[in-house]
Amino acid sequence: MHTFKLYWQLIRGDKPIGTLLLLWPTLWALWLAAKGFPGWHLLFIFGLGTFLMRSAGCAVNDVADRKFDAHVERTAQRVVATGQISVKEAVFVAAVCALLAGLLALGLNAFALWLCIPAAAVAVIYPFCKRFLAVPQAVLGIAFSFGIPMAYAAVQNDLPIQMWLLFAANCAWVMAYDTAYAMADKPDDLKLGLKTSAVFFGKYDALAVAVFEGVFLALFASILLQSRAGWAAWLGFAIGAAYAAYLVPKVFVRNAEHRMACFKMFLANSHVGMALWLGLAMDAALSA
Repeated sequence: MHTFKLYWQLIRGDKPIGTLLLLWPTLWALWLAAKGFPGWHLLFIFGLGTFLMRSAGCAVNDVADRKFDAHVERTAQRVVATGQISVKEAVFVAAVCALLAGLLALGLNAFALWLCIPAAAVAVIYPFCKRFLAVPQAVLGIAFSFGIPMAYAAVQNDLPIQMWLLFAANCAWVMAYDTAYAMADKPDDLKLGLKTSAVFFGKYDALAVAVFEGVFLALFASILLQSRAGWAAWLGFAIGAAYAAYLVPKVFVRNAEHRMACFKMFLANSHVGMALWLGLAMDAALSA
C-alpha cells in the first residue's frame, strides 16, 4: 500500500490539475469535430488515454528534473527527488503507462493512431527542453495540444482549418497558464540557471501571461463564430473569459503573496477550460 501511494504521487494521481488541463482541449476538439457528442467509445479512449499519457509524462519529467527538484521549494518532496522511488522504477512506471495508452489507441482509426508517435515524442522531449530552449513552454504547448489533432483525426479522419485554429488557441493558453506557473518558481529557476518563459520575458512576464490569455480567447471566439455556435456555447465562453479576466491581474501584483498568486492562477485556469467545454456540450445537447 505504501509503494502504491508513492507511485500514485509519482504520476500525480493526487494532483489531477495537469490531467484536467490536458483533458479540456481534447474534449473541446471532440465536441467541435463531431458537432456534438462524440460517442462513448471515443470519450473513453481519449479520457483514459489523457490520464495515462499525463502520468507517463510526469514520471519522465521527475526523472529528468530529479537533481533540480531537490533545490526548488515547490518540488523538493517529489518522490524521485527524495529517493523514495528509484530512477529505474520511475522509468518502468512511465513505460507501463505509455504502453497502456498505446493499447487504448488501437481502438482509433489509422490516422489518429499514427499521430500517437509524434505526440509521444514531444511528451518525452519536453522535460529536457528547459536546459537548452529559452521558452520550453512552447514545447509544452505542442505536447498539451496533441489531443486536438488526434480527436479530429479520430472523428473526421481529417485536420481541417478549425483544428489548426484550436491547436493555436490551446498553445497560447498553455503559454499563459504555464508562464504563470513558471513565475511561481522563478526565483529558484534563476538560481539554478534553468530556462523558462518567465525568465525569458523578464519584467514583462505578467504582461506575457495577459497577452497569451487574450490571444487564446480571441482564437476560441473565432472558432465559435466559424462554427456558428449557439447561445449556450457563447455563454460558456463568456463565463470562461470573465473568469480569465478576473485571474490575470493577480499575477501583476508583486508582493509577498506573488508566488502563491501565480500558482493559484495556474490552477484556476482549469475552470476556464471547463466553462468552455460545458458551453460546447450544452450547445450540442440543445441543438440535438
